[in-house]
Amino acid sequence: MKALVYHGPGKKAWEDVPDAAVQEPTDVVVRVDTTTICGTDLHILQGDVAAVTDGRILGHEAVGSITAVGSAVTGFHVGDRVLVPAITKCGRCVYCQRNMPSHCQTVGGIGWIFGHLIDGTQAELVRVPYADTSLYAVPDGVTDQQAIFLADSLPTGYEVGVLAGNVRPGDTVAVVGAGAVGLSAILTTGLWGASKVIAVDTNKFRLTKALEFGATDAVEAGPNTVAEVAALTDGLGVDVSIEAVGYPETLLTAARLVRPGGHIANIGVHGTPVELPMQDMWIQNVTLTMGLVDTVSIPTLLKMVASGRIPSEKMGTHTFTFDEIAEAYDVFKNAAANEALKVIIKPN
Repeated sequence: MKALVYHGPGKKAWEDVPDAAVQEPTDVVVRVDTTTICGTDLHILQGDVAAVTDGRILGHEAVGSITAVGSAVTGFHVGDRVLVPAITKCGRCVYCQRNMPSHCQTVGGIGWIFGHLIDGTQAELVRVPYADTSLYAVPDGVTDQQAIFLADSLPTGYEVGVLAGNVRPGDTVAVVGAGAVGLSAILTTGLWGASKVIAVDTNKFRLTKALEFGATDAVEAGPNTVAEVAALTDGLGVDVSIEAVGYPETLLTAARLVRPGGHIANIGVHGTPVELPMQDMWIQNVTLTMGLVDTVSIPTLLKMVASGRIPSEKMGTHTFTFDEIAEAYDVFKNAAANEALKVIIKPN
């Protein structure tokens, strides 16, 4: 089969590799019909994730059909159409039992293993461990383009942003960063009845998309950001401030937007330390949360997508074939210039 293989920082190649195969009784093999690229993949290519070694197949999101089933698998069969999420879970360890499969002990202490600790989904075939507890059947009527974004970005924005941020009916919410994950948070704030959702970004295209995705207001990031958000919230600031970029300045912006008693939900993946003004924040009774997605919201989100309540297909702006995967990476890496949100990659 062919797959996108990592060969060290800045190096990748679409090349021939051995076919994925069942290795354990709990495995299945999935033929990949649709995959995508995540910002984490770009971090890997920059050399930011030391655990990813030369020869690893990249990717951690897929929709496809099962081609082979291990002897212990009971919930899935050859031919089933499934969603392969970013998080793999055994379903039995202490963290899985706590509904925190992002730290599944059985799969290595972290549930994100595809394209990280084992070969990933940017390939014609992928081996999926612990299939019974990790895979999700894709309902009839839900397209690949709708389902693929439930593998990572949509549950990340919902779980680490909206749910962890404790959004409640009537709340005012700011989302700093209107990329794919920030837009996912915007798309799902309505499930909890936010009265006002303010998108903050430097890119006018993303701000336009944010309004399409359900934001009530858009603020272009700059020296007047805090004042503009204050003006939209009766001078109080927002109840929930969601950071969806991963830079020190964006987290500091999120912190400046929240009112006393509010919540800062950090989604962004930070590669450098951030110095927060604790001398000012402690007295404001502010809560700060952060974390890796668990993907436990996928069943709920699948129902909402199937019903038309969440138009997840809006996330995909560009489509490529496997042979064009290098171009797909270039477009996604330069997303702002290319007016790209998420790319869709399918077989030739």
